[in-house]
Amino acid sequence: MNNIDQQYKALLQDILDNGVEKKDRTRTGTRSVFGRQIRHKMSDGFPLITTKKMAWKSIVVELLWFLRGDTNIKYLVDNDCHIWDGDCFANYVRNFTKYVDSLPEDSEIEFIINKDKFINKIKTDAEFAEKWGELGPIYGKQWRQWQGYTKEGWSMWYDQIQRVLHLLKTDPDSRRMMVSAWNVGELDQMVLPPCHYGWQVYTRELSGEERMELYQTGEYTNGIVKLGGVQWEHEWMDTWEPNVPKRAISLMWNQRSVDTPLGLPFNIASYGLLLMLLAKEVNMVPDELIGNLGDCHIYNNQIDGIKEQLTREPYPLPKVQLDFDYSYFDGYIVEWDKIAIEQIKLVDYQSHPAIKIPLSN
Repeated sequence: MNNIDQQYKALLQDILDNGVEKKDRTRTGTRSVFGRQIRHKMSDGFPLITTKKMAWKSIVVELLWFLRGDTNIKYLVDNDCHIWDGDCFANYVRNFTKYVDSLPEDSEIEFIINKDKFINKIKTDAEFAEKWGELGPIYGKQWRQWQGYTKEGWSMWYDQIQRVLHLLKTDPDSRRMMVSAWNVGELDQMVLPPCHYGWQVYTRELSGEERMELYQTGEYTNGIVKLGGVQWEHEWMDTWEPNVPKRAISLMWNQRSVDTPLGLPFNIASYGLLLMLLAKEVNMVPDELIGNLGDCHIYNNQIDGIKEQLTREPYPLPKVQLDFDYSYFDGYIVEWDKIAIEQIKLVDYQSHPAIKIPLSN
């Protein structure tokens, strides 16, 4: 069942029908509504929009970049992901003059006015990339290295992802399994303040019937021949097949600003994939994905593309295979850079053609 495309199309139509005209920082102009929600059951398929072709590899690369704690676009550019090119180049243009003015008068530094040349320079010149490819303390830094202080007043880095994983393994009913990117003290150092600024996970125990169903599908077993039609107790199943999950895990993210035509389909898929990665690490079943959306807008120059998309009928949702395990990781410390992009595979994805929709930076 593809309910996610229908919800997405309904939101687009809602904005067209009920959105108010609003100014924005890009001076493009938007139609906007406030306070919407999207919900998706992961058992219905992976939530990748089918009414236009999505850049799957870019979604995977960006999420792994976040999880690595990286904030420089060099990794993205090297892996042909260009989601952040515009913001990075705009930051370069804004700050180049101030940078040059601080150098000795005889310094000869070329200003690159073309974005494509700028991105190629990032890819080929490590020193240039280190200086101008940096986006500030955005998502990856906050997720993995939030700066705080101990009770004694010592500065300390907090790895929010590892803290969530630790709670999932030791106290899965905790209501404190949250990650925030909205670090007020560092917002002015970011090229772009976080749009999706926080997320939370929630787990529940699976019933015996749910665990039996998982066992019979074979998805959560090691290929052992199964005896169908028998109602097993939890303890008996644990004895014979401890790999069958005992819990389901859901994820809810919060987003202050939603570029609905371009950004939201990426956000939905990215958090769906994050939910799967967390679930695999703690041997739980991905359950429900929920997005709480603040200012949902369509830029005025995106309307024609949206009208085309609204005429399209959705295809069945694809699946995602995670072809790796965490067995080589160190205890609670997941080394995200050991996960290869190619180990996260999209299966049976069918979609309508891509739609060229402008991005406003």
